[in-house]
Amino acid sequence: MSAARHHRNKEASGSEPPSTPGERFADAVDARLPTTDGGGRLLRKAFPDHWSFLLGELALYSLLVLVLTGVWLTLFFKPEMREVTYGGGYVPLRGERVSEAFDSTLHISFDVRGGLLVRQMHHWAALVFIGAIGVHLLRIFFTGAFRRPREANWLIGVTLFMLALAEGFAGYSLPDDLLSGTGLRIAQGIMLSIPVAGTYVSMFVFGGEFPGHDMISRLYGLHILVLPGALIALVTVHLILVVYLKHTQWRGPGRTNRNAVGKPFFPQFTASSGGLFFMVFGVLALLGGIAQINPVWVYGPYRPDQVSTGSQPDWYVGFLEGALRLVPPWETNIAGHTIMWNVLLPAVVLPLLLFLVLYLYPFLEQRVTGEWHQENHLCDRPRERPVRTGLGVAGITFFGVLLLAGGNDVVAQTFRISVNALTWILRISLVLAPVLAFAVTRQLCHALLRAEQEALEEGEETGEVRQSVMGGYESEHRPVEMFRPGAPRVPLSPPDGHPGRRTGTPSPEHPAPAPRRR
Repeated sequence: MSAARHHRNKEASGSEPPSTPGERFADAVDARLPTTDGGGRLLRKAFPDHWSFLLGELALYSLLVLVLTGVWLTLFFKPEMREVTYGGGYVPLRGERVSEAFDSTLHISFDVRGGLLVRQMHHWAALVFIGAIGVHLLRIFFTGAFRRPREANWLIGVTLFMLALAEGFAGYSLPDDLLSGTGLRIAQGIMLSIPVAGTYVSMFVFGGEFPGHDMISRLYGLHILVLPGALIALVTVHLILVVYLKHTQWRGPGRTNRNAVGKPFFPQFTASSGGLFFMVFGVLALLGGIAQINPVWVYGPYRPDQVSTGSQPDWYVGFLEGALRLVPPWETNIAGHTIMWNVLLPAVVLPLLLFLVLYLYPFLEQRVTGEWHQENHLCDRPRERPVRTGLGVAGITFFGVLLLAGGNDVVAQTFRISVNALTWILRISLVLAPVLAFAVTRQLCHALLRAEQEALEEGEETGEVRQSVMGGYESEHRPVEMFRPGAPRVPLSPPDGHPGRRTGTPSPEHPAPAPRRR
């Protein structure tokens, strides 16, 4: 029943009408727009109250800052490669022949009031956006929130991550400076490594021989129209699915597969989420004001015949740079064609395999564990799934080694060691470190579960020692009173669908809940 109808019913029955301004305002609005009838269910939707569930909002609000600052930057940026003579406010480059894209970037940075602040906010927001998507995906992975019925949302999240990487690279390349131009040159080499079709792909993308005359204008269209449109569309679908399928939640008293316990969407969740937006905006503004990033005037305009040592891409493509540096110079000549394995494997095959594994993992795990036929709305703690957690840590370790390899020349120079020796150390680490990380993580998960079970059975130590009548000593224990989200409680029997501690599959003596009917 709407607030207005409720008010009229109260008047008809002779009871007192609403007396507060808020109730009178709600009646006035609902009498004209059916907000209570149409959106009341959404306004009362429960959102779990835990910090880890705000990682998605962090990515969303970073995207919002990106859109706001990006729209402002489009008013001043000129996506042209036509050469002009620079005569702006940066004295060291006056008189130099530069592209209009580079000239307009310097104009934004030095001649437009607040331009450098907005430009650096935009760049920082891009880094936070991609990082927040990655951390959010890790949270989904380690808690098992990708399982039925949320496989589609996992696929959307992985696609968002892939599009965010492409969007970041496109925006990073627009200023046409020496650093971004070197990145485009590497991208062209990756295209050429594709057997048979590589030359045609490069000619199509660059509009001719590298660097061509259309590359910046093409990247500009992708950066401000195609990729943002795809990102916003997928984010919209993602949010709709989140609302429809309801949030996952940690195990605990009163929480089951058939309900959601948390703060209502309005006003509690909107207040905390709105506060997070202003925090994100404030932190990005602070970083844009005091933390210099991407100083293109230091690098200078791009010249195809120039390259500088120590050049590093943004972190999200650093793993590709590292993979290129670690693979030995393998080449094969077949029927007059040279296959460059040292570029094809790390820069084409590796990313394809990475995203293929990410896309398929939810279906593979559910098939192996037998959970593909049941719905799961309760989060796993990482320690409860030793195999999955070990695989996740191994993947993070693999990524970290590649990221470190992307700066092997800087590391070698900083610590005064041989770059060749460091490269071989990283090659060996790339194979052994993930295996070691998996084994250690799996054992650590088992150890944490055993320690947790002992604490529940015997209680936690108080630090006091008691002497028995026989002369022996024993430590005092008290029942566990503080529980982390999802932690088991006495009795120790797991709830329905709770995973077994060793295999990570549901315990057979506790049948899985029936699928939810809609």
